[in-house]
Amino acid sequence: MLRMTAANRVHKYLSKDLTIRASSVIATQVVEEMRAIQTSFPVPTIAVGRTMVASLLMASHLKNGQELSIYIQGSGPLSSVFAQSTFEGKVRGVSSHPHLVVPAELAVAGDKIKIAKSIGIGLMTVTHHLPMTGTPHRGTVELATSEIGDDVAYYLHQSHQIPSVVSLGVHLDSEGKCQAAGGVLIELMPGHTEETALKIEARVKQAKAVSNRIIEGASATDLIRDFLQDFELVELDHDYSVEYKCRCSKERVMRSVGLLGLKELDDIIDKGENTEVSCEFCGRKYSLVTDDIREVRQDVYRESLN
Repeated sequence: MLRMTAANRVHKYLSKDLTIRASSVIATQVVEEMRAIQTSFPVPTIAVGRTMVASLLMASHLKNGQELSIYIQGSGPLSSVFAQSTFEGKVRGVSSHPHLVVPAELAVAGDKIKIAKSIGIGLMTVTHHLPMTGTPHRGTVELATSEIGDDVAYYLHQSHQIPSVVSLGVHLDSEGKCQAAGGVLIELMPGHTEETALKIEARVKQAKAVSNRIIEGASATDLIRDFLQDFELVELDHDYSVEYKCRCSKERVMRSVGLLGLKELDDIIDKGENTEVSCEFCGRKYSLVTDDIREVRQDVYRESLN
């Protein structure tokens, strides 16, 4: 039996024979918070929301203090999508064009919004950040469908040889606000049988869309049951609330301003005006005075000499 627990965390499971590892999450609140902060339009909201959900599910299988990011670069007008999550359930996400307007013929298929044409063909890079180490582990694959769920499953198979099911859903209301967001990640571990794979495949074909199930009131546990009701599962402890959390700081903002280059920094200093910079993830505003810009310039100049 699966025990019912709160929906504001990632739920993790193992089959009793240890051949299935799974996780599920309801992430409506954090996706809507991202949308509200960035005032993102429908296609960017769905793309970033799905990527946020995927990163939460994948990061839950890491260890304390570790984090995972997903960076998608495509040839389409959306250009790039990024999400980052920690093992402890802190997540953030952004796209390069949050206010992208996509014509209906490119985004709407029946009653669903598709994002593949807005992302285009391209690459997905998954980065595993380890605390106290200088070099993170990165893996990059070509986008399989550019709808994100299939791309994550393709990455897991190509980079880790793990057959997976990744079902992600973000549903918006008529005003573009996030009404439902969540997902399921199922991984077949070494020792699984063909019968196990066939049973899961059959349930995948029968299952409703994750976002529709959430709108109906399904919990994260219910989402797992939809796919794995044929198996005896044990729920693992993972008592971390999912939270939209940005780690911006004045120091990080100053480093990003340094990317402008020496000439533009000199122009800002000559004007002698305060420079206001907003964090693209959380909207927090930082006011940099001329002395701050001079400090940034000094750092950039020193780095240019190395």
